[in-house]
Amino acid sequence: MFRVVVGHSDDPDSQSAIAEILTECISSLAGLTPQAGLLFAAIDFDHALILQHIQNAFPGIELIGGTTNGEISSILEFQQDSLVLMLFAGNDVEIHSGIGREASKNPALAAQQAIAQAKAKSASLPQLCLTFPESLTSNEVLILEGLKQSLGEDIPIIGGITADDYTFEKTYQFFQGEVLSDSVPVLLFSGKLLFGHGVASGWTPVSQRSRVTKVNGNVVYEIDGQRALDFYQHYLGEEGFAVNYAIHALAVFDSQNHFYMRAPKGYDQQSGSMTFFSAIPEQAIVQITDATRENILSASETSLKNAIAHYPGVEPTAALLISCGARRRILGTLTIKEYQLVKTHLPEALPCCGFYAYGEIAPLVGGGQTQFHNKTFVTLLMGTK
Repeated sequence: MFRVVVGHSDDPDSQSAIAEILTECISSLAGLTPQAGLLFAAIDFDHALILQHIQNAFPGIELIGGTTNGEISSILEFQQDSLVLMLFAGNDVEIHSGIGREASKNPALAAQQAIAQAKAKSASLPQLCLTFPESLTSNEVLILEGLKQSLGEDIPIIGGITADDYTFEKTYQFFQGEVLSDSVPVLLFSGKLLFGHGVASGWTPVSQRSRVTKVNGNVVYEIDGQRALDFYQHYLGEEGFAVNYAIHALAVFDSQNHFYMRAPKGYDQQSGSMTFFSAIPEQAIVQITDATRENILSASETSLKNAIAHYPGVEPTAALLISCGARRRILGTLTIKEYQLVKTHLPEALPCCGFYAYGEIAPLVGGGQTQFHNKTFVTLLMGTK
């Protein structure tokens, strides 16, 4: 048996919000004791107080999560400045948490420490990893590499990096009763779990395929031997570039000809370099992309349909949804439609939760390598049937 429940509150008072959520969850659990949970919270809550209440209600619960740029659930749909909790109960699936600290000093080591701690709690082989790491102080690509090295390339990793509602000052991660920064929390799932995931962005390549010929981490200096700034302006024009360059992410192709997204966040006129939110590999094949609001919205539906197609069972128990904060900014008042499109393909009573992140983590396709994404919508379906 595998039971998943969700509580969601938009009460701005931390004490009242967590009380409301715990009442909802305890009622839905119907006497079961949860072994693990996910907590996603707006940046302004008293997170320590909230975690203490959860620990008091469920001592020893294997809980992780973090701060957000918006929250999602099957109860209140899309919200800002809210609190959402998902709890996992039952004996068919084994779930254990781990934490890596001081990720800015050694991102890969912090990731490895988190996996080692979670693995040490069980003799079972992990099937799935969820993670919600630091976004502002560390290199998320190196964190992901550390997770993959510890788990093996075949274990899917799903998650998103924590956010702070576009203030870019400080994000928080949650581990059991602790409120942390600069950390890597993980949940490892094993047992009879069935799952399927989907990934889609809505951005479409519009330029010719080109090669990154000079790069340093997330700063691209040359593409096809010309300045990255000139490459962008060739396709967008100087005026179009100045107004809209941030919308035109780079599609970065992997060895199987699938692409993940890298969002630009700045440029240097003197050097001609372009800075992106995450690292881009040297010699990567890339294309400039474009998107409309309609395509961005339809991508959330595509992500869900892909997850359904890859779910190996017949009846998922829960859904985890992770969308990019950049999507929320572009969609504006249309953001609520992302979840509304998704829910039309799910059973009405299916528990869902999720959040808007500063970057998303998932394999591009089932059985593929886990990648770090920008501007992307990730769906995970979980169950035992």
